Amino acid sequence: MLQVTHDHGADFDAWLSNEWLDTNGLGGYASSTLLGCHTRKYHGLLIANLATPPGRFVLLSKFEDTVSTAEHVFYLYVHRYPDTWVPGRHTHLESYVYDCVHRFVYHMDGIILHKELMLVHGQDTLLMRYYLAEGPGPVRLGLRPLCAYRNIHDLTFENSAVDMAVRTSDTGCSISPYQGMPALFFQSAAELSFSESPVWYKHFEYGEEAARGYPYREDLFSCGTFEVSLSPGGDVLLSVSLRKQEERPHALWTRELRRRQEQYLRDSHDGTATTAFDLGGQLRSATRHFVITNRAHGLSVIAGYHWFYEWGRDTLISLPGLTLHTGRIQECIDILRHMATLRKDGLIPNCLSDSDDEIAYNSVDAALWYFWCLQELLHVTGDYELLQREFWLVMADIITAYYEGLPAHVAVLDNGLLRIGSPDTQLTWMDAAVQGQPVTPRHGCPVEITALWFNALCFVRDIARTLGTSVEFDIDAVIHNISTSFMACYWVEDPGYLADVWLPDTAAQDTSLRPNQILAISLPYSIVNNSQAVTVIHNVTRHLLTPFGLRSLSPHDPRYRGRYDGTHEERDAAYHQGTIWPWLLGHYGDALLKTHAYAAAAAILEPVLKNMEDHLLQAGLGSISEIFSGDVPFEPRGCIAQAWSVAEVLRLCSLMRHYAKD
Repeated sequence: MLQVTHDHGADFDAWLSNEWLDTNGLGGYASSTLLGCHTRKYHGLLIANLATPPGRFVLLSKFEDTVSTAEHVFYLYVHRYPDTWVPGRHTHLESYVYDCVHRFVYHMDGIILHKELMLVHGQDTLLMRYYLAEGPGPVRLGLRPLCAYRNIHDLTFENSAVDMAVRTSDTGCSISPYQGMPALFFQSAAELSFSESPVWYKHFEYGEEAARGYPYREDLFSCGTFEVSLSPGGDVLLSVSLRKQEERPHALWTRELRRRQEQYLRDSHDGTATTAFDLGGQLRSATRHFVITNRAHGLSVIAGYHWFYEWGRDTLISLPGLTLHTGRIQECIDILRHMATLRKDGLIPNCLSDSDDEIAYNSVDAALWYFWCLQELLHVTGDYELLQREFWLVMADIITAYYEGLPAHVAVLDNGLLRIGSPDTQLTWMDAAVQGQPVTPRHGCPVEITALWFNALCFVRDIARTLGTSVEFDIDAVIHNISTSFMACYWVEDPGYLADVWLPDTAAQDTSLRPNQILAISLPYSIVNNSQAVTVIHNVTRHLLTPFGLRSLSPHDPRYRGRYDGTHEERDAAYHQGTIWPWLLGHYGDALLKTHAYAAAAAILEPVLKNMEDHLLQAGLGSISEIFSGDVPFEPRGCIAQAWSVAEVLRLCSLMRHYAKD
C-alpha cells in the first residue's frame, strides 16, 4: 500500500509535484498530480492506445468536480490558468492512498468524501467512485467532463470541427466529438441528471511542459454537467468507456477490484525482501504497467510513462526484471519471439513509433542484449530444448550478420572487436544529440559493445557445443582475439579502470570515466580478471555511485553536467554527461556481488535500495524515475515511471536475496 498524507491545505506544492499512474494493459493509462491539476500534456483520466487512428490519445482529460450543500460549494478540482489558479492555491485533499484503487480523501467542514478510480484491465474503461463517508446530511455532487481528443504529444485548441452533441440513453449518454475518432460513453446505475451546456475552457497551463521548453497551453471542451445527490454512507459509480458497457458499473468495479487484490497478493508475497523493507514486492506490482498487449495483439514493453512507447534496447534490458524475476516466464518468451520478428540485417530496432509509421534500426547493442535475455531465460528455466526450438536460429542469424558486417556502421576488426558508427551517428544507449551532432561521440569500439559482443560470442559457442551444432565462422578465433587484445585496448593504468571507447584509427583511448565499463564484469562471460575488476569497481564506486544509481560521467570531468533541466537542448546536453541512471544499478550490483563478499557488497547496495524505497513516495508514486540529476539533491527527472529503472532495481533485489542465501 502507498499512502501520502499532508497537513490539511498546507502542502499545495507537494501535492502538485507527486504524480499517480494507472494502466489498462493495452498501452492506455490514466495519470495526473495528486491535486488532479494537470502539469503535463500527457496527463488525463482516459488515455487510449488506439488502432484507428494509431497512437495514444488523451480523450477524457479531467473532471471538474464539486460538492454542494445549502450553504457552500466545495471545489475538488484545481486548474492552472495564466497567472492564476482556480479556485485558488488551496485544496480540501487530506490524503492519497493506493491500495489496488487510487483513493483521494477530501475533508470539507464536517464532510469526508472519498474519490476512487481505476482502469479496467484489457479495456479502455475508466471507473470513478465517489463515496460520502461522513456528512451532516445529503450533498449534491457535480461532475463536468473536460475532453481533449488528441494525440498525447499534441495540444488541443478551440475549433469549429468538434461536435458537442450529446446522445442520451436509459443508462447514460455518449459523445462523438470528431469523425474518425471513437465515441465516449458515460454510464452509471445511479440517478444522474445531465444538463447539456457545451463550452470551451481556454488556456489551461501545464507547468512541466513550460519548464521543459515545450508549448504548454491548451483548450478543453465540455458538453455538459452530471449531478447526483449523495447521502452519508452512499456512493455513485460512473464508467467512462469507448464502448457501451453491458455490465453494470458496480459489477465491473467489483470484478476489477477482485482481480487487482488477487494480483497484489501474488506480487507482495514474492519473497524478494532484501532487508527489513520489501522493495522487491512493491516493484513487482510496478512491473505490470510496462508489459502490454499492443495494437497488433501481441505482447510488448512500453519503455516509460508518459512519452516513451516501444524501444528495442529498453525492452531487452528490462525484460528479465519485468518477467523472469516476477515469475512470468511465458511473457518473456512471447516478447523475445516478437522482437526476433522485427530484426533486419541482424539488428533489432531501437524505436517503434507511437503511430506505427516508423521503425528505427539505429541501435548496435539492442541485438546483443537479446543474448543476455536468453542467458537469463536459460538460467531460470534450464530448458535447452526451448532454446534450440525457439531461439537458436535467431541467435545464429544475429551473430553471423554482425560477423559479416551486414548492419550499417558495423565491422569486425582483426583483433575481434566490433567497430561501430561514425562521427555523426549515435548507435549506443548514450545517444543524445544537439543540433544533429552527438553529445557523447562514441564511434569506434565502445567498451560495453565489446563486452556485449564477447558475451554473445561465448554464449553462442557454448550453446552450439551443447546442442551439437555450429555457426558459419570460426567463433573460437574471434573470442581468442578479443581475449588477448581487450586489456591492451581499454586498460587505463592510473588509477585503474577501463576506457570508454577505443579508437582503432589512432589506437587511442577515450579515457572518460563512465559506467559502461561495468558490463565487462557484470555479464555472464566477463573479459576482466578478478583483481582488475576489483580496481574497476573501486573507481566506479568512488566517482560514479550516488544514492540513486550511477552517474553517466565522473564529476571530475570538465564536460560534467550536474543538473538535468532547462530547454530541450540543455537537457540533451546533460543526458549522458553526469545524469544518474538507476537502471545501471542492476549491472553494478552484479559486478559488485561477483567480486566482493556479500557483507561488503550489501553494505554498499542496501542504502541505495532503501533510497529507492523512499523514492516510491516521490515523483511517480509507486515507481522509479527514468533519471536523476547528478548533483545534490539528486532531483528525479525524465519519465516518472521507467521500465528499465524498475526492472533492474527489482533484479538487483533478487540478486541480493540469492547471494544472501549462499
